[in-house]
Parts: sequence; C-alpha cells; structure tokens
Amino acid sequence: MTDPQKLTADLVRCASVTPEEGGALVLLDRVLSEAGFTCTRVDRGEVSNLYARWGDKGHARTFGFNGHTDVVPVGDAAAWTHPPFGAEEEDGWLYGRGATDMKSGVAAFAAAAIDFVRDTPPDGAIVLTITGDEEGPSTDGTIALLDWMEAEGEKMSACIVGEPTCPETIGDMIKIGRRGSMSAWFTVKGKQGHSAYLHKVLNPMPAVALLAHRLSAHVLDEGTDHFDPSTCSVTTIDTGNAATNVIPAETRMAVNLRFNDLHTGASLTEWLQAEADKVAEETGVKIGMEVKISGEAFLTPPGELSELVSKAVTAETGLTPVLSTTGGTSDARFVKSHCPVVEFGLVGHRMHQVDERVWIEDIHALKRIYARILSDYFAQ
Repeated sequence: MTDPQKLTADLVRCASVTPEEGGALVLLDRVLSEAGFTCTRVDRGEVSNLYARWGDKGHARTFGFNGHTDVVPVGDAAAWTHPPFGAEEEDGWLYGRGATDMKSGVAAFAAAAIDFVRDTPPDGAIVLTITGDEEGPSTDGTIALLDWMEAEGEKMSACIVGEPTCPETIGDMIKIGRRGSMSAWFTVKGKQGHSAYLHKVLNPMPAVALLAHRLSAHVLDEGTDHFDPSTCSVTTIDTGNAATNVIPAETRMAVNLRFNDLHTGASLTEWLQAEADKVAEETGVKIGMEVKISGEAFLTPPGELSELVSKAVTAETGLTPVLSTTGGTSDARFVKSHCPVVEFGLVGHRMHQVDERVWIEDIHALKRIYARILSDYFAQ
C-alpha cells in the first residue's frame, strides 16, 4: 500500500514557495511514473506544472484531480516550533508549511490512485493536474495545464480539487462552488492648497468618504439558495498627508468584492464605475478606477458528482457533509469551464499559519475517501 503520510512528509520537505518548484513535482513525477502514469511537465513562464495520466488518452470516463504543491512563505521561521520544511511529527501531528494546504491532499489522492490502478485497473483513465502557481498570480498554473490539455486533446469527465474544505472535522463539508472575487482601486484627484483658503482648493477627502459610504452601504443582493449575500468592503484609504493644514491633491481607496452568481465581474465593474462617476459629478473631483477580477462565481449544482463524493465521505466517516460555497477562491474557478468540479479535502483552519500542521490520521482517512470515490465512480 502506498503510504500517504510518508508522501506528505516527503513533499513538505520540498521548499516549494511560489514560484519555486523545490523538488515537489520532480518527486511526484517519479512516484507516479513508477506506478505506470504517463507524466508530462507543462511549465510556463516561471511556473512548474505536472500532468499525469493513467489509462487511454481521451477516454470517455476520465476522473481528474487538481491540486498544488506551491506554498506561501513561512514568515518568521524562528517562531515555528518545528522547522517549516522539516516534516517533523509530534503527538499525532505532522508539522510543516503546506502540510494542510495542500501537500497532504495531493499525497492522499496520489496514493489512492496508485493503489487503485494497481489493484483494480479501471475501464477508464485517471488524471492528476498539479500546479506550482495556486498561491501566486495563478496565471501560469492550472490555466496553463488546461490550455495544454485542450491543445493535446486531453479531457477530464469530472474533477475533484483537493483544497482543505472542512471547517472542524474531516468530512463535514464539500465545496460545490465559490463566490467570485474582484478588487477595485480608485484614485480621487482634487487640488492641493492651504486649509484656511478653501475657495482655492478642491478637497478629495469628502469625495472618497462619500464613495466609500455609498459602496459599503449598498445592498448588492440577499443571497441565493447556494450562496451568501454578495459584499463590497473598503479595504484601505491612503492619502499620505502628514500636514493638518494642507488639503491633499489626491487620495486613493481600494475595495474588495465577493459576489455570488447573480453578478459577474463585468456587471459589478459597471456598477462601481457608475457610482464613481456620480460622486465625481457631485463633488467636482476626478476619479480614476482600475479593476482586477480574480475569479467569477460558479456553481456545480448538486447532482451526480456531489452525490458520489458525499456517499464516499459518509461511508468512511459517518458524516453527512454540507454542500457549501463559502470561503475564498481556488483553482476550481478555472476547472469549472472544463468539466464538473467539486472540492473536498482536509480541515483547513491551520493553513498559512505559523506551525501549520495536519492531523496524521486525517491524511489516511482522506486517502480512504478518495479511494472509495474512485472505486464507486468506475463501478457505475
């Protein structure tokens, strides 16, 4: 049996801070190739990616897994109880950056897939798409893999993204979608001058305050059957004016929006621009805006894939998982355009923290769940 605990530890020892490959994909390439998977590096720019397939190319039944081996920086290494890339074990925990997010998930699926194709070779194919750019810009990672797959005629019928999804206990939540995410930056320009001579200046501060209030107070929606209400949060207002007797020439503001499937990045951009234009007209300032859309909202409606995963989770844990769309973004936002996708992985509340760690038994439980998903999928 392939040991997911050992594979997790080996991966954690690879210092793969985005965009460094750190040896993680080299390790997976070797392990999967030895098990009969055809492995291809799909690197783009500074980013390393790995595509691994067992079975015939283009098979109508191809089950996919998407994950990443890149990790966020360790921060203050001296604050860690154990070395961030030491993969040391203590009291049932395995410590290290990426132990939770998400080298354990990659190891669990790889171990399950290797044992499955060796013991009960399926009538179909299994694909792993592993990127080194999930924690970074996410422009040359899973997107590059999907671009390459389209060019090469590679296809997944369904896919699991192995991000940590469970709030408290393994098996308590499956993600069937994600809210969209976008940010906007406003530059509000007035006219600088002495605060005692207001007739000679144009203060941008009241304008930015008015815009911040209107964006924050606006109710975008009341939520949907599967999504919480959309939100718009003011995240910073920066002027850099240390003098209390000087009206500044300009100030800047940023907002972040998390939105459900009632909206698109384009429709919200139009709303933001319209609000900015109104404030500019009312106050006489000039307002410029830049927007970055990180991902659109998406939903994989409850159905065959979520039921398949739910049944496997219940069989192995006794829990009935909640189908959720909460949390931030993930690479599922890219996979959803290729095939039906859901997310299921470990408990995630220790990811990105100092002393990031994973409960070792959960790694083995996750492998059992993934193994059952594969078995049930190909038995249908």
